[in-house]
Amino acid sequence: MVWVKGELLHDLSTATIDPRGVLNRRGASTMFDRLDWFIRLQPSVPGCRPLVGRAWNQGLTAWLFLTQDTKGSASALANWYTMAFRPIFSGSGDQKQKHQLLCAIAQRIARTKMAPTRITLAPVPRADGTSDLIISAFRKAGWFALSRQSSTSWTVNVAGQRFDDYWAARPSQLRNTFRRKSKKSLVDVEVCTSVDEDSWAAYESVYADSWKPPEGAMSFLRETAFSESTAGCVRLGLARIDGQVVAAQFWTVENGIAYIHKLAHRESAKEHSPGTILSAAMFKHVIDTDRVETIDFGTGNDTYKADWMDSASPLDTILLFNKRHPVGWIGAAREKLSALVCKRRPN
Repeated sequence: MVWVKGELLHDLSTATIDPRGVLNRRGASTMFDRLDWFIRLQPSVPGCRPLVGRAWNQGLTAWLFLTQDTKGSASALANWYTMAFRPIFSGSGDQKQKHQLLCAIAQRIARTKMAPTRITLAPVPRADGTSDLIISAFRKAGWFALSRQSSTSWTVNVAGQRFDDYWAARPSQLRNTFRRKSKKSLVDVEVCTSVDEDSWAAYESVYADSWKPPEGAMSFLRETAFSESTAGCVRLGLARIDGQVVAAQFWTVENGIAYIHKLAHRESAKEHSPGTILSAAMFKHVIDTDRVETIDFGTGNDTYKADWMDSASPLDTILLFNKRHPVGWIGAAREKLSALVCKRRPN
């Protein structure tokens, strides 16, 4: 039996969570695994009370970032902009060790004073094994675990390609729309590799005038954009007609992956397809200039994403119920009954 050490933490300061400084830009593969992401995210989560499980053994460390409410529930420390939620691992270790560490975290959470009776985790990737890992570890630690697909992640692999290769594989309707609208030359596009007050104000103006609903964390997105701009990771696309910005897109590029965070266009300019024209310019930039290997269109099963992407992977919501509390048993029973009524097959 491998000895595992661990603890539960409630303070997101670097010294508390990451004393060795490994959850930084250099050590984490994506922004969603960095400590600065969670610190920035905390104010955007209403009533956030961090609950972070950390465990380590034989050179491998694991973290699980949660937020706990006052009613006995906890959830992933995530928001609308989180493209994937996972346990974070640093160091060398195999899948068995990862399972042991996550199981240790699950046991500590179950036994802590004022332990949550229910934990909700989303959006959890299924294709890379994360969903199965969480479910298996928590079940071994004595939790009920159920899962269901709640969203979709769209990606395209462009490793070794040029934009022309990628574009030739797109649906003919998309390519014809682009060619037809581009001939009129009404839309001018700009791909910025940094943001400033003027360019971000243009983005926010377009978003406010788009069909998309208001979001409560625009300040979080702004802070993320400026932070990623300082690191050289921002790609901000702006499309103009007669000098007015009519479409805007916020992307980031890091470790060979381009992430598409937010797109918006003014409804008044819809007939000119500025979003399509701008998207083509953004894809061309990240493929030919940044030479990324993967483009990630984030969460959501919007039909238009299939025109630009090749692969759709499930994102799960995982429900965990604490067997050490009667409320956990009741919650698990209700969820199983609900799944049967809805003809949903619980995992």
